[in-house]
Amino acid sequence: MAQWEGVREFVAVAETNSFTEAANRLKLSVAQVSRQVAALEERLSSELLHRTTRKVSVTEAGQLFYQHCRPLLDGLEEAERALSSLSHKASGLIRLTAPFTFGEGHISPLLNEFLVQHPQVQLECQLTNQKVDLIDGGFDLAIRLGKLEDSSMKARRLSTRQLHLCASPEYLRNHGEPHSLSELQHHNCLLGTLDYWRFRENGKERILRVNGSIRTNGGLALVDAAHKGLGLVQLPDYYVRSHLEKGCLVELLPQFQPEEEGIWALYPHSRHLSTKVRLLVDFLAEKLAR
Repeated sequence: MAQWEGVREFVAVAETNSFTEAANRLKLSVAQVSRQVAALEERLSSELLHRTTRKVSVTEAGQLFYQHCRPLLDGLEEAERALSSLSHKASGLIRLTAPFTFGEGHISPLLNEFLVQHPQVQLECQLTNQKVDLIDGGFDLAIRLGKLEDSSMKARRLSTRQLHLCASPEYLRNHGEPHSLSELQHHNCLLGTLDYWRFRENGKERILRVNGSIRTNGGLALVDAAHKGLGLVQLPDYYVRSHLEKGCLVELLPQFQPEEEGIWALYPHSRHLSTKVRLLVDFLAEKLAR
């Protein structure tokens, strides 16, 4: 076992270029990580890392050693997961990330329900609209919305979301209802993080750039603005479904509604899903499908 001492710590530093980030990933102190790596270098009689007051970089010897160590650690993790899966019980820590509003409103309650069923699991959930790196961040799982771009990750479709264009009855009384996409240029279009809306026309996707008096990354803020008659919004169903059902908002141009988008669970391609993560993904898929 002495041959393994310091290897996990070195790999973490090599992948993050930081003793601090490596310590956070491994949940160790910086001093412990530094001590283990130094002992490994002494045992190998090789300098694996260049250290300065500002940064850490991997030496040529370190690169060679890393290339051999990474597959070994992956294999060890696979063996541990395979063994733990025999019990068919979920236990241990799961670290995941999800978009802020969707995560808080829809994922977090399901995570709490999952914990009730699996009391031996611990969860760390980071809610952020930034697409964090799962490997560098040490995450087991990410919940992503819409079109996927990261081909280095495995993905499982959990459910779908549908975009709806809508406005309040008050706004429509004051400004009229658009009956074509070209008429949107004459309306106040309240924007999220993007400066365009998506539609489907004649069987093809159409991207339409629009303008308005508000731009915010908060979906709830856009719903509130639409309620107050400030303009049109295009938002996913989980923001506006109840408001449409109550008549507080009115759906517009349904004939141009875009195709449904995916709600995805992403995890690193190199990792076999552990029992705890697999059970959580299955649980989320079942609940979100409802």
